[in-house]
Amino acid sequence: MNMNATVQHDQEGKQFYIALEGARAYLAYMDLGKKTLDIYRTFVPNALRGKGLAAKLTAHALSFAREQGYTVIPSCSYVERYMDRHAANVE
Repeated sequence: MNMNATVQHDQEGKQFYIALEGARAYLAYMDLGKKTLDIYRTFVPNALRGKGLAAKLTAHALSFAREQGYTVIPSCSYVERYMDRHAANVE
């Protein structure tokens, strides 16, 4: 995992993102109201793949959701698998 990668939160654009090496990886979500987030997409450009950025974005988004009292709907298959693999850490 790239430790120099800082996760930023664009609340207006409803994304968590990492800008690195002139490219941008992101995780997009919708706030459905009633303290529910639908995380529907993760994207990592080819140049940034294999650096653990999707996992870092997902962990950050899930931590944010937990701290804010949100329930998460993992519409993104990557996020769904991540939550299954890390079930003990998500709750």
